[in-house]
Amino acid sequence: MSPRQKVLIVDDEPDIRELLEITLGRMKLDTFSARNLGEAQALLSRETFDLCLTDMRLPDGTGLELVQHIQQRHPNVPVAMITAYGSLETAINALKAGAFDFLTKPVDLTRLRELVSSALRLPAPGGTGIAIDRRLLGDSLPMRALRKHIDKLARSQAPVYISGESGSGKELVARLIHEQGPRANQPFIPVNCGAIPSELMESEFFGHRKGSFSGAIEDKPGLFQAAHGGTLFLDEVADLPLAMQVKLLRAIQEKAVRGVGEQQETVVDVRILCATHKDLDAEVAAERFRQDLYYRLNVIELRVPPLRERRDDIESLASHVLKRLAISTGQPAAKLHPQALDALKSYRFPGNVRELENVLERAHTLCENKQIEASDLRLAEGNCNPEGGVPDLTQIDNLEDYLENVERNLILQALEETRWNRTAAAQRLNLSFRSMRYRLKKLGLD
Repeated sequence: MSPRQKVLIVDDEPDIRELLEITLGRMKLDTFSARNLGEAQALLSRETFDLCLTDMRLPDGTGLELVQHIQQRHPNVPVAMITAYGSLETAINALKAGAFDFLTKPVDLTRLRELVSSALRLPAPGGTGIAIDRRLLGDSLPMRALRKHIDKLARSQAPVYISGESGSGKELVARLIHEQGPRANQPFIPVNCGAIPSELMESEFFGHRKGSFSGAIEDKPGLFQAAHGGTLFLDEVADLPLAMQVKLLRAIQEKAVRGVGEQQETVVDVRILCATHKDLDAEVAAERFRQDLYYRLNVIELRVPPLRERRDDIESLASHVLKRLAISTGQPAAKLHPQALDALKSYRFPGNVRELENVLERAHTLCENKQIEASDLRLAEGNCNPEGGVPDLTQIDNLEDYLENVERNLILQALEETRWNRTAAAQRLNLSFRSMRYRLKKLGLD
């Protein structure tokens, strides 16, 4: 018979301690109680715990101090903070300090049981490294740091804002955070916020009742309900209109949603991860993104480095892509000529890993005798100077052709980042839509 798991309860109120002890006892867990910070630290030095539940306010200190103590001396022990109702700033500070999650008083017992069950399913720290290595390729310093952050964030329920350029792998990072955490066996629901028509957003996120609007021919659960118990990944969250941002903020704060046409709210247990290639700070400053939602989503920021910041990984990434192409086509893997590899390493890759995959897929198709030459890559000359300085004039045969090529690649990048929304791409390039149409036609991109 396996030993029962142990939980440390830290609270100076006897009624709260008793409530938690009874509830956890019914979950077949052993509990130890402390009335203050000193007693808690003493128990931690003598016993090995699987979870700690602590009040924020203690007679001789704060729950944040206990979180920091456990992070430094007992990093295997997840900590959940119990805060007064409405103390959202306190809860966010606890999450930033390393707390697993938080509860508000009065304690909801259903929510308590869900939190405890989730925390006790956590894998051991560092035990997920091999799985992450297989999915997130590269041995450069930025990638080693990224893997460590993923491993740590997987052990938390804090909302994470994943920043990074288009094509850098933000959704893969979100999936890894989900798959290495206690919600791994529950749904991972990715949603592209920029791809949902504004008039359908509320229904898509929260669901609707049959007959609640024209076309609602049956009851439909929303994305929050589909992600219940798991993770909801909001990609391109900066593209949400302001009206939807208000409703999303309430759903996150209340942990409940109300579908279109519904009278009652539905409680949802969802971890929120979000991403965008835009600068959210700039979006907030321009009043296109709500500051209160920004602070709720950006509890912890995780930056995914662009490919140009980890050029040492290009060779291993290219080898992986070519092997995958060989398997999919049933042909021998093509080899990169040393000059082709040098060309890849000197290229800026505005489209990041996704662009590298596209370049190699094209070269794999066009090359002769399974040998990829530099000319097979067809890299845009305007992005072939890794230092970002003035291009070498000896490499430019015709200035007009060179500038046209640069213009074409910038427009293609904007179109790809906006999923070929021409209006949005024009705005990104600070062009009028009429000017954008003219350039598309001139460059043969219409």
